Amino acid sequence: MTLDDTAISHIAKIIQMAIITGTDIVDHLRMMKLDVNPNDSLKLILNDEYKEIHDNSISVMVENALTRRDEELGLNQTQEANIDNE
Repeated sequence: MTLDDTAISHIAKIIQMAIITGTDIVDHLRMMKLDVNPNDSLKLILNDEYKEIHDNSISVMVENALTRRDEELGLNQTQEANIDNE
């Protein structure tokens, strides 16, 4: 059996996530769920439920990061406005 291109692509994504978050790549790989491709029994593909959960968690992480960035920028802008008013 071999990995389908989508599974290989997903491994690249979780390596990137591990680097960005400072987490252990092994933990991410252990959570990965694969199924046999119904169209090619020699290929492993990502489990649909796992893919949906993983994609949602990445979306939440990005949303949280953007919110935090916006909050920090808002604080910085408020601090700059206070300095300008002095």
